[in-house]
Amino acid sequence: MILAVFILGLVIGSFLNVCIYRIPEGKSIVSPPSSCPSCGSRIRWYDNIPVLSYLMLRGRCRSCGERISIQYPLVELTTAVLSVLLFLRFGVSIDMLYFLVLTCSLIVISVIDIRLKLIPVRLCYFCMLFGMALSPLSSTGFINSVLGASFGAGIVLFIIETYYVVRNVEGMGYGDANVLALIGAFLGWRKILLVLFIASLVGTAFGLTYMLLSRKGLKASIPFGPFLSAGAFITIILGDRIISWYLGG
Repeated sequence: MILAVFILGLVIGSFLNVCIYRIPEGKSIVSPPSSCPSCGSRIRWYDNIPVLSYLMLRGRCRSCGERISIQYPLVELTTAVLSVLLFLRFGVSIDMLYFLVLTCSLIVISVIDIRLKLIPVRLCYFCMLFGMALSPLSSTGFINSVLGASFGAGIVLFIIETYYVVRNVEGMGYGDANVLALIGAFLGWRKILLVLFIASLVGTAFGLTYMLLSRKGLKASIPFGPFLSAGAFITIILGDRIISWYLGG
């Protein structure tokens, strides 16, 4: 089962790469079939096998020889590993599929944010509504989902406005409010603060390291979407244990 879930994750990751490339450009994620971004030649089915094709082609297009971004196998492997972790946490269940949808959405959002420093707002809204619609079937529940989306958006907007009043600059993007609203719709309002705490902890550690190495200081611009995504996934897997430990359970 673990191997089957891993292979399924690789296939899903291959589709997520299509979404990552096409959504910011406003292109259909269904058609036309995949092609090389450099020469435009159609990618044959045997050159489109997740990870294996990249290794066999040595990271280059078969037609033009242009280098293929390492992003493609990394996204596929990341999706596969996270899918296995969800399976180990929930087994084959509605909750596994429910949180897999959130995980895949956050992978797409995070990579787009890293590449373009842009949050795909429409994708956030679509996935948030999808999460609310399916929440009655999950352990989250509909009311908890709606409150989570509202609380997630509200707390980020509060941070943005407070930071602007104090420093007169924008500390977080408004797109981050959409990301946390999406996360809240799937996880519920009770776990939003834990997501934000973990994201801030990981983001601060990374940010300080980056500022020291780049020597840009407080002028360094770092996308926060990936850290919110990391906080959300850690909360999915370990959230209940962390909260129980914190409350002394």
